[in-house]
Amino acid sequence: MTAKFYHAADAVPHRVDAIEMDEAPREGARVATLGQTITLSIEGLKDFFFADWRRDLIDLLVIAAAVEYCDLSVRRPAWGWARSFDLLVAVHDEEKWSSPPVRSALEEALAFLTGDRWTVSFTTRRDPVVKITPRRLELDTPDKVIMPYSDGLDSRAVAAIVEDQEKGGLVRVRLGSKGVDSTKVPRKKRRFAIVPFDVRLGKRQRVESSARSRGFKFAVITGIAAQLAPVDRIVVTESGQGALGPILVSSGQSYPDYRVHPAFTRRIERLFQALTDKAPTYEYPRIWNTKGETLALASALATPPTWHDTRSCWQDSRRVSFDGERRQCGVCAACMLRRMSIHRAGIEEPASRYIWENLGAAELEDGAVAGFSGMSPAFRDYALAGILHLDHLAALSGSELHQRTVRRVARETAEALGMEMAEGESALTGLLERHRAEWLDFLTSLGNRSFVARVARVSPWH
Repeated sequence: MTAKFYHAADAVPHRVDAIEMDEAPREGARVATLGQTITLSIEGLKDFFFADWRRDLIDLLVIAAAVEYCDLSVRRPAWGWARSFDLLVAVHDEEKWSSPPVRSALEEALAFLTGDRWTVSFTTRRDPVVKITPRRLELDTPDKVIMPYSDGLDSRAVAAIVEDQEKGGLVRVRLGSKGVDSTKVPRKKRRFAIVPFDVRLGKRQRVESSARSRGFKFAVITGIAAQLAPVDRIVVTESGQGALGPILVSSGQSYPDYRVHPAFTRRIERLFQALTDKAPTYEYPRIWNTKGETLALASALATPPTWHDTRSCWQDSRRVSFDGERRQCGVCAACMLRRMSIHRAGIEEPASRYIWENLGAAELEDGAVAGFSGMSPAFRDYALAGILHLDHLAALSGSELHQRTVRRVARETAEALGMEMAEGESALTGLLERHRAEWLDFLTSLGNRSFVARVARVSPWH
């Protein structure tokens, strides 16, 4: 399935020009001015371009920023999903970007990821981005593997596993986080620590929350890091529920979420091949494992990671603070998967890490820490969605009704990973069986009176 045919897009494309200041925009275009709306971080560029100065990669960063601007500033239609974009971007090498192989690979990757229609064209920059002075870095170990690193549970667990297997050479690319180990690494040895661009949109301008373009942003950043390190391998840290769950159990009219799926990163590989003649390979070592299994494996290492300062929660910190301390909500889909996985791995975690300390409470309201005053209908919706997402994913195991969906995702994933269809179907079936067992064990641990267990029992498969 390609996004171009998933939903009918808006009849009239949204015209957006990411151009330099004082350049005349096209008629009817919304302007994202380079240097104002879209800015490059000098510090971030120093962290990335520590050896070579590559204008083609600078252009790719600007394109990623322009795509983010489009995605966040245009609301999806009330009916259907897809929007249509006509994007113009000022680049250093208009001829290269306009070549059919590069332009086609770019538009296909964007359409597949976001579910929108994309037409991207280019114009030549008048003022090239000024070359920064590269940062001198003292590197002790040859680079082997790039890893997108958010410092969450999966990132920390898989980083520890890969470090143990490779015996060094892991390069972490921070995705919106400095990373827990950044203070331990001298500044002169740190790379890829800051996202090197910023898109400035006011609160009223940010009208769309689905933010599928984040997948493009992070894939581009890790791909650029692989070009500059240079290494050929990028390890994606996501476990099975995170990579495949949003596609197996998509909600409502939403287009499936492919942000960390190999079918998307294969398209990113093709983009880099067309643009630079050198493509990294994205690897998925934990895609057929549950998050709980990944945590258990990392915890069993001779030097296991610590987990107490990781976060999984989707909620804004202002909504989940209590008594001056930032917590996690404990009931959104991300928190629910975290708590189930920690239970599976046998990791001890204080209930005080969460606003909802007690998932065994009979009523949702009774499970929150005493004195919490921020309860709202939105929290109830998040809790219901979180419970039902994990429950519906468990319901796929052995379900004849959902067999077609499971086979489709198995086929798509196996093809992207270069596996036989039968092997992919067997691997996905096993993953779903183990997820189901972990979910039921977690529900049992909460007790029959738990509001979590009661919501889950509403599902017809129980």
